[in-house]
Amino acid sequence: MKKTLAILLVLTLVIGSFAACGGGEPAESEGPVNLVIAARGGSHVDVINAVKAQFEADNNCTIEVLGLEAADLKQKVSLDAKNEKGTYDLMMIDDPWMPEYAQAGMMLNLTEAGYVDDEDFVEASLMIGKDPYGTGDTYALPFAGNVTLLFYNQGVLDAAGATVPDNWADVLKISKAVNGKDGKIGYVIRGQQGNPIVGDFMPILWAYGGDIFDEDWNVVVNSPEAVAALNLYKELLANGVNYEKNDIVSSVADGKAAMSLGWPSWFISPEGSMAGYARIPGKVDAAATDYPSGVIGNWMMAVTANSQNPELATKLLEYLTSAETQIAAADSGAVPTRVSVFTDAELSAKYPFYATLLDATEQSRVRPRTPLWSEIENVFGIELSNAISNTKSVEQALADSQTAIEGIMK
Repeated sequence: MKKTLAILLVLTLVIGSFAACGGGEPAESEGPVNLVIAARGGSHVDVINAVKAQFEADNNCTIEVLGLEAADLKQKVSLDAKNEKGTYDLMMIDDPWMPEYAQAGMMLNLTEAGYVDDEDFVEASLMIGKDPYGTGDTYALPFAGNVTLLFYNQGVLDAAGATVPDNWADVLKISKAVNGKDGKIGYVIRGQQGNPIVGDFMPILWAYGGDIFDEDWNVVVNSPEAVAALNLYKELLANGVNYEKNDIVSSVADGKAAMSLGWPSWFISPEGSMAGYARIPGKVDAAATDYPSGVIGNWMMAVTANSQNPELATKLLEYLTSAETQIAAADSGAVPTRVSVFTDAELSAKYPFYATLLDATEQSRVRPRTPLWSEIENVFGIELSNAISNTKSVEQALADSQTAIEGIMK
């Protein structure tokens, strides 16, 4: 009898060790496993919190969401990646950080872990999570859709007798017609040094057929196309103003300004839109080649390479990026990354901007896929700022950009 009781006690302890959240791995302590997500603060945290309860219930887990500003998020996950056992199980990643994180080995290789790509993701979004870009193994999945759009005030355009422009010559023409009339502003640039001005200028550079690098990673920013694009950018400023984000939003939304470029989250909320929105023009004039020109900037999500719960964290990643979860989270401010969600009839009727956002994402471009992008963006932004402030000529600013970027690449 004693022997039987002993055996039953051993079996009970063994079974109990497998009952905790996390599948077949023994638990170090009783109770559910706590998964920690390092997230970009704001609406992204709201989205995760709105849908996490179902996963917690189904997997006997608790999910802690740490919301951080972008700079703090990058710093904290980068420092934690150096530890053998990580604090975070999942991390959100801004699109341009992907090459840097891949080089540093900060993300779990999902392909090696058995993940098979889901073709329902918008292809342009799914490609961001691969290393090498577009062709390699998958390391991150698209959590939140994002691509720059042309935002406009319909009332201002109507008063000017203008329709929504699909080329940059018409953007400039409308800006000239509007600027200064009844206190209106023709066009608003986001020309602050560094990331803002680079993100604002790149769509125009691409529309002119220019770029920073060619296919062989030669620096080509000092080109006739770039000169023409930067001259147009300066002309737009001459028929408008240079504002920071909040003033850009209010000026277009309130009908003080005609047009500007921006990210959807600035103007679009679950309650509706404060402006009209269209794909950024990809051609110089009506007869020119139409290039992909919107800057894609999806927020990605990955399992940390040093997660202490990699299998469960991968399961949570797939849950948070699933079509079902994206549909459930739409009213909490989630922006889809899946074609089936963008085209869902009920959601499309409720959020008509989905169609524009899907089209713009499919016609988008990524910023150069290099771990040195932050440094490149900084020096390029300085020179663009020098050009629009007339500290340097357009030609000199681009020549100095070429030299500085070549120095970084070496």
